[in-house]
Amino acid sequence: MIVKTHISSLWLAPFEDGVKRISHILDTAPAETEIFFRADDVGVPGNNCRRMMDLFIKHNIPLHMAVTPAWLTQGRWEVLRQWAGENTLFCWHQHGWQHRSHQTSGKNSEFGDQRPAAEKKADLAKGCQRLSTIMGADFFPAFTPPWNRFDAQTGEALAELGYACVSRSVGEQRKVPLPDTMPDIPINVDLHTRNETDPDHGWDALAQEFESAVQTGRIGIMLHHQRMNPVAINFLDTCLSRVAIHPKMKHIRFDLP
Repeated sequence: MIVKTHISSLWLAPFEDGVKRISHILDTAPAETEIFFRADDVGVPGNNCRRMMDLFIKHNIPLHMAVTPAWLTQGRWEVLRQWAGENTLFCWHQHGWQHRSHQTSGKNSEFGDQRPAAEKKADLAKGCQRLSTIMGADFFPAFTPPWNRFDAQTGEALAELGYACVSRSVGEQRKVPLPDTMPDIPINVDLHTRNETDPDHGWDALAQEFESAVQTGRIGIMLHHQRMNPVAINFLDTCLSRVAIHPKMKHIRFDLP
């Protein structure tokens, strides 16, 4: 298992001004703006994962947990489930199969155009079966692809296999259309897998993502707990505290109508 733990420059500087900017943007949102949070690369319990889950429990906000099937064991699931407690805030769903890129050129993708369609479909089904077996009724058949992308063959396979919905990036939503029967609930704000080398540039870019998301009427926020330091954790805590009581925010879930 390979997980990147690089901390973005954004989280190497104080965030007070950043919170004010994001709060102002949320205040400009239309009434009933939909919002959801999605945590990727879940499967191995760790301190940051526990802290992240505790924050969502603290603020009573749903969190979509994208679990990589090959990483999850019965023992690991028992720990994660214990941390969740009696809360029904967490939507446990599928994050690829092994989180391994099979592309020999171009951008990373586990379900890209450089694999046979049959192999991709088999990995989808294998991952779904593993999570269903380990999680039981807690598993919800939504699909988040590693690196937020897959090809058109994978979209067709997901529909054929009966997945309820997918969640990828808004950019991939435009590039690879899905069958009409497959709902797509994309993320459009990335808190942690950022590449800006300067904190100020990072805050500018994050604010722009929030502004663009607000204009669509739906904010989808992606988290990576392995890339969170104390500054990032504190920002998330503050952000959740404001979102939880914001009169214009409407929390949505993949697993509820």
